[in-house]
Amino acid sequence: MLNDTDIVVKRSSRKRSRDGFRSNLTPSRKKASSTGGQCQLIAAKINEYIEITPEGKAPEYCSDNEDLFGGYDSILGDSSFLAKLDDAEKHMGQLNDNCKRQSLGQDHMPKPAPSKTGPHGNVVEGLTDSILVGCLEDDSFQDLPSSQIEFQQQVCGVNEVDQCQSVDGRHTSTPLVQMTREAGTTDGINSEEAAKRAPKARRSMANAIKMAMLGNAATSSSCAAKMAQQQKDMVVTEEISIAVQTIQAVATETDLGPFFGLPSKVKDLIGRLRGIDDLYEWQKTCLTLESVEQRRNLIYSLPTSGGKTLVAEILIFKEIMCRKKDAVFILPYVSLVQEKVRGLASFGLELDFLVEEYAGSKGKFPPIKRRHKNSLYITTIEKGHSLVNSLIETSRLDGVGLVVVDELHMLGDGSRGAVLEMTLAKVLHVSPSTQIIGMSATLGNVGDLQGFLKAENYTNDFRPVQLIEYVKLKDSIYEVDSREEHCLRFSRLLNYKYSNSLKKMDPDHIVALVTEVIPSQSCLVFCPTKKNCENLAGMICKYLARAFLQHKEAEKATLLKELRDCGNGAICPVLKHTVPYGLAYHHSGLTSDERRLVEEAYSAGVLCLLTCTSTLAAGINLPARRVVLRSPYIAADFLKRSQYKQMVGRAGRAGIDSMGESILVLQDKDRPMAEKLLSAPMEKCYSNLLHDGGKGLLSLILSLIGLNVAQTLDQLRVFLSATLLGVQQAHVCPERSLADMAACSVETLREKGLITFSAEDADSSLLLITKLGRASYKGSVDLTYSSVLYRDLSKGLEGLLLNSFLHLVYLVTPYDMVSQCKPDWMIYFRQFTMLTVSEQRICAVIGVPESFVARKAAGQTVKKSQAVDPEVASRLYLALVLHALLRETDLWAVAERFQLTRGFLQTLLNSSSAFCSCVLHFSEELEEFWPYKALLLELTRRLTYCVQAELIPLMEVTGVMEARAKQLFSAGYKSLAHLANAEPRDMAQAIENLSKRQANQIVASAKMLLQEKAEALQEEVDDLLTKPTDLPSVGS
Repeated sequence: MLNDTDIVVKRSSRKRSRDGFRSNLTPSRKKASSTGGQCQLIAAKINEYIEITPEGKAPEYCSDNEDLFGGYDSILGDSSFLAKLDDAEKHMGQLNDNCKRQSLGQDHMPKPAPSKTGPHGNVVEGLTDSILVGCLEDDSFQDLPSSQIEFQQQVCGVNEVDQCQSVDGRHTSTPLVQMTREAGTTDGINSEEAAKRAPKARRSMANAIKMAMLGNAATSSSCAAKMAQQQKDMVVTEEISIAVQTIQAVATETDLGPFFGLPSKVKDLIGRLRGIDDLYEWQKTCLTLESVEQRRNLIYSLPTSGGKTLVAEILIFKEIMCRKKDAVFILPYVSLVQEKVRGLASFGLELDFLVEEYAGSKGKFPPIKRRHKNSLYITTIEKGHSLVNSLIETSRLDGVGLVVVDELHMLGDGSRGAVLEMTLAKVLHVSPSTQIIGMSATLGNVGDLQGFLKAENYTNDFRPVQLIEYVKLKDSIYEVDSREEHCLRFSRLLNYKYSNSLKKMDPDHIVALVTEVIPSQSCLVFCPTKKNCENLAGMICKYLARAFLQHKEAEKATLLKELRDCGNGAICPVLKHTVPYGLAYHHSGLTSDERRLVEEAYSAGVLCLLTCTSTLAAGINLPARRVVLRSPYIAADFLKRSQYKQMVGRAGRAGIDSMGESILVLQDKDRPMAEKLLSAPMEKCYSNLLHDGGKGLLSLILSLIGLNVAQTLDQLRVFLSATLLGVQQAHVCPERSLADMAACSVETLREKGLITFSAEDADSSLLLITKLGRASYKGSVDLTYSSVLYRDLSKGLEGLLLNSFLHLVYLVTPYDMVSQCKPDWMIYFRQFTMLTVSEQRICAVIGVPESFVARKAAGQTVKKSQAVDPEVASRLYLALVLHALLRETDLWAVAERFQLTRGFLQTLLNSSSAFCSCVLHFSEELEEFWPYKALLLELTRRLTYCVQAELIPLMEVTGVMEARAKQLFSAGYKSLAHLANAEPRDMAQAIENLSKRQANQIVASAKMLLQEKAEALQEEVDDLLTKPTDLPSVGS
């Protein structure tokens, strides 16, 4: 017997290049043949008779252009294989002849081989002299290539293709077999004639294979071309199907270039738009972490100003460009969202993705489904939660590949932390493939957050500029040194000559501390209260040298003019006094326009010192050479370690300073607590779902039931076990189990009429949401006020008066703002008497008659029978303020009339526009409130901008405030299209005090907004023109 060895089929030495571009449709591997078992049978039979020896180099027969097998090698090029095949056939032929002679000698006559007849009497199985016929005659060679069919016709002399392809319904791709069969199936031919013709039919298997394959190569016909095209179409269709399945199942990431998988264009854009030519080493390390590359969840913690945001932005670009998925970027404050939208608009235009703002009243739920572009949703915590809810409801959350959370430690921040926890828990549960990246300052219990987010942690203490911390006691400066017993080491004495009057005015030596660095360098002074900010800025100016007035005098004059313009001619007296010295204050009492102007002036070096509250530390990045903490208190509360670190982290400007300094001003009585503060570990972050009576937990459970994420108590318990509350349950609420919490919350929701049970037994029944419950969670309405809001809207329908905005404005005045403003009854009465008769009738319908206001203004006692709900009266007072703002659009004038700060009015306006949007979504879910839909849509728009109607299209562009909108309108830029198509250089020349950088940002933001609107309209057109998939057909 011959030795059994593996058949080796050599690949041609000349192959088609495979290094070209591979698209997403390129299959990763060939599918296994369905006839694999038959091929194994062939190999086994050939191995039984043929011994294959090592082969030499195969000769080249075909050029790349003539490759007959699409880059795969042909056995035609292996002459040794064919020679062995021929020898094997001859050898076996001799063996067969010997067997026949022996058989004839024994039986004296041959025994005819049994034959089978087809339906027409044709013999379908005959004799052949090829040893391979038996193993080749199977279904694995059924389908003939078009060229093989043509060659078969030539060899066999058969005119009809069907005769070549089918005999008794069976197919073969071997010409020799077909010839043999036809030789045995001709009617009228006896066995002797067949025996005489058999030798003529004998043909070497090697020659047959060569002839067949050369014929394939030479054949060219219209039939062949047509069938080849059909085969190509089938292959392309199959490849597309495979690619779509692969993308959906695996979402393969495409490497687009050398910059962390992104094209070099991204690096160039970062350099051009941000001025960053190279990344820090920690950023490079973080971007190449195994957890990042394998798309596992990650928390990375660094000190303030370490460059955390840039890493997140690169990961967002990678998600959108390489994986073609949407991304969500959650930021804690509206101002940060607006700043980030402005900053990333240019990237979106260059890299072809959309940047969508979800803050205040902005944002569409669910977001428009884009067919051709991916979106980056930049959102506040509250809007992010509503966004995720809408994506879950429409089964589109898996379209979001990445969620980035800035300031992850906000999980421990009261009710806002509860909302953030709900959002992340839903993403983890509904779309586990969505990657979550959390950025944070250093945390004391990051392990709990890792357990909650199923994330890995990366920590680094890198700072681009060295930070040295100091403490001032009396006139001595101590350096903070953890190696010392009390964490303090004496550094120096203050060298500043104080007059007696200055000592009384400035006992804490603030003037001495700030004049060591200003005006040539910048300084931030954090104060415990807003009033203290204003007073301190004024006090410092009194003792500054006159030389401060000459420093950047022209730029400061420009700033004062801009402040007057944004106040319609009015300017804050404190700023009017301090700005010429290069000083200003910064807190929530400023309007949005004022705050923006002050921040830009400080960043440009026009202002060298800001007195500010702690909110600046958590807001946009305004670094300084020196940071002074005026007191270790925020209002009446002693500083926390995280707050202290956030403030001092503003010291040191990367690329400008070689070091940064922070100085904490202490009194002797505060020294023991300060020493603990300086040596204490970072605070721990705990779940806030049980904050304020468990409001967060109630809201979470209601939305889970409404979204069909959990519909039984057991499912709720399982979900809660995966929240941060579930991870920390033993510490946060050890006396109660998650099951008890879920059961109590469900019962509370049932009592409020927000959910029902499908059966009497709550343990076994399904939990169903009511219409009111659905409206509450979709409108993001505080469950404390959901029933009150429903009552107010229902009562409003009974006597809704539309000859004034007042009634609608009252209905959307935020309930939680009522406690922040006590009515001045004299002002209340004066404004009441200025209302029209119809507006006074509205007040009476609401429940506040004129007689009640008059008695309160006169200081008279109100009879019990005439008493009015104080909450309703206070809410109407705020509604009158909002009504005046909408009517006059002059915030300064309204603030003066009602004796309220302009900052409070700005907050009221922002809160009202956001709440109006919530009421709109609330009413959309309740059929009885259909009239409110159109009314509240327009009111939301007016409250959002609170300007004259012609300025609204300009103010829709992120970063364009009222004063700037007026300038643009006066210069001829009257629409969004005008801004989007403007030349930044021309705009900067036409608008006074507008820099080229600001003009670029306005144009980029306008282009992005215009693209969003155009894409939305195009999507609507596509939807209208798309043929329905469920279109009924006749006879179906």
